Amino acid sequence: METRMELDVLIYPDEVRVATPEDLREWELETASQVSIPTVRLFVALYPYNPAAMSPNHDMAAEELPFVPGQIIKVSGDRDSDGFYYGESGGLSGYVPSNMVAEIPVEDDYLKHLLIQQGFLPVDHTGMSLTPALSSTARIPDDVVVRRMVALFDYDPWESSPNLDSEDELGFRAGDIIYVLGDMDQDGFFYGDLHGRQGLVPSNFLQPLPWD
Repeated sequence: METRMELDVLIYPDEVRVATPEDLREWELETASQVSIPTVRLFVALYPYNPAAMSPNHDMAAEELPFVPGQIIKVSGDRDSDGFYYGESGGLSGYVPSNMVAEIPVEDDYLKHLLIQQGFLPVDHTGMSLTPALSSTARIPDDVVVRRMVALFDYDPWESSPNLDSEDELGFRAGDIIYVLGDMDQDGFFYGDLHGRQGLVPSNFLQPLPWD
């Protein structure tokens, strides 16, 4: 019966020799260090940007990405020496000025996918800041469902709440976008996030708002 044995060999200009286990480990470590997978980061536009009219680099304006407030931009890699990221959004790609956008600190891949599908986030135009505090949303357990809802009516916990501990609730105005974390409790309240504040919100004041 014929027995076959497979051996790894190392080929040098002046010799060929059988690779030892130590040689193979060194090769694997060297290969792994050379392969880097770029991390996808999400940014949201804080201001409108029209490269043709606003770019400081007139010769490069055609290679820059136009956007509007609230637009989500997917970025791979770090900022370059001129202060630009390279990103894509809405089927277009190009350079993005870093002082016109803010990073959305989301680590969960599924939430990133949902945000990319959504394409936009609400922006508070009075303070030009992110409406949803997704930095806190990113720290919730992976199995908690995050849903987006819109307020149908104004709600002041101090005046309208049926609960004695109304300080645990969020006040909001009609039209506010609230990010609901998890399911409704037995009292008919969700736990939500609004403008970086978190607390209980009455379910009958809200309506689901699809991500797409």
